[in-house]
Amino acid sequence: MEAITMKSNRPVAIWLYIGVGMLIIQVLLGGITRLTGSGLSITEWQPLLGAFPPMNEEAWQRAFDNYKQIGQYHYINNHFTLSDFKAIYFWEWLHRDWARLMGFVFIIPFIYFLVKKKINRSMVNPMIILFFLGGLQGAIGWIMVKSGLNEENLYVNHIRLAIHFISALVLLSYVFWFALKLSIRPVEVLNVPVLRKLNCWLLVLLTIQLVYGAFMAGLHTALVANTWPDINGAWVPAGMFSQGGFLTDIAHNPITIQFIHRGLAYGITILIGLWWWKAAQTPTHSLLHATRYLPLLLVLLQVLLGVLTLLNSQVKIPISYGILHQAVGMLLLLSLIWTYYLSRGDKASAELI
Repeated sequence: MEAITMKSNRPVAIWLYIGVGMLIIQVLLGGITRLTGSGLSITEWQPLLGAFPPMNEEAWQRAFDNYKQIGQYHYINNHFTLSDFKAIYFWEWLHRDWARLMGFVFIIPFIYFLVKKKINRSMVNPMIILFFLGGLQGAIGWIMVKSGLNEENLYVNHIRLAIHFISALVLLSYVFWFALKLSIRPVEVLNVPVLRKLNCWLLVLLTIQLVYGAFMAGLHTALVANTWPDINGAWVPAGMFSQGGFLTDIAHNPITIQFIHRGLAYGITILIGLWWWKAAQTPTHSLLHATRYLPLLLVLLQVLLGVLTLLNSQVKIPISYGILHQAVGMLLLLSLIWTYYLSRGDKASAELI
């Protein structure tokens, strides 16, 4: 009976995993858009007509003229030619159009599976939540962009950027969890309370770390201290509490944000090492035991990429290292969601240990 259920769910699970892959690409496109300074290049929100870029030189010039009205052009990019504008326009347009493509990839198969009765009643509400989260993500994205379309702000607000980023990760995690429920056999889910609790704390800490990663990107914080292992020659840098208050410093002070981001990275690495050591005690035949190396390898790679990003951030943050750092961060998040899922079984599954 279990085999029949898993087989019938397989097409839906594959569809969801494709969605996970597309969401990862979408977040990475957002990262490229940020690092190339492209996020404010499209000053209008046109859900349908915006699917097409300007189709002639007159339309391009009109879009460029709209961009010239905001502070980013006046104070940073006033040397831009139309050709320069087209280059940054491309990344924001691709970011938005990939989101539109995801809408089709989610909605059309959903209708098909519904008609073919591949989706049962228990799946309908989670699907509605999925579409709601997708729509909410689009709305948050536009609110974020709109915050920078004025004379005062040169970039989008870094806190709104973090909200946009984390909401995308919530959607990514939700789709991934849904896919796990449809593709992993119940017999593979163990009851390991110690691992589950530690895994949960790791997810909390990693979420905070990802918020600070967004702060780092939003404020170009890597540029204020690009040395390692010290921070501009000190272990505890000067100026960490110089902006008038604790909350202000931890949310807005670049050197404080980098110090917290580094500290969290070391702490998470140590805790994942501890989790890995404890996970070695799970049954050797279990999926959890087989995948226990994944979070450890990913966190070590993530720390390495973080260091390389810092050391190579001289005048600008290198896009290649920055995007790889972001990609591995997302994979680390998914690996911890996967291991949490595999350790969340009920007491009955404890008999398998």
